[in-house]
Amino acid sequence: MSLIWWSIEVRDGEVPARQWRDAWSESLLEAAVTHGARDFIWQAEPFGVVLELGFAETGDWDRFRHLPAVVAAIDAIDPRTVYVYPGRGGSAGAGLPRRTPGPIVRDAAPLPVTPAPLLVASLS
Repeated sequence: MSLIWWSIEVRDGEVPARQWRDAWSESLLEAAVTHGARDFIWQAEPFGVVLELGFAETGDWDRFRHLPAVVAAIDAIDPRTVYVYPGRGGSAGAGLPRRTPGPIVRDAAPLPVTPAPLLVASLS
């Protein structure tokens, strides 16, 4: 069965994302399962948390998204730190979760700098 995936991504802000997840996880998952979610997963990321939900029908997501419990959970977090989008883990429409970035390379060569253009005065 092919699922239609949606993600609710919460980044750390004034309220840590994990604290928001602890407060709202039970009601979000209950609402999801009782309104058509066939699969779900919480992802803990360095920047916060992502709830990925897989629905069998397109309309199931719409019904879920407008439930009072879901609206309350999303309204409980700073709107600058919450993202709701289709797909899994940050790549809209992707069937795989987001890959975490690799390590930062240390002691790398600096980026090239383009010199400023020369100004030439003309005598007329």
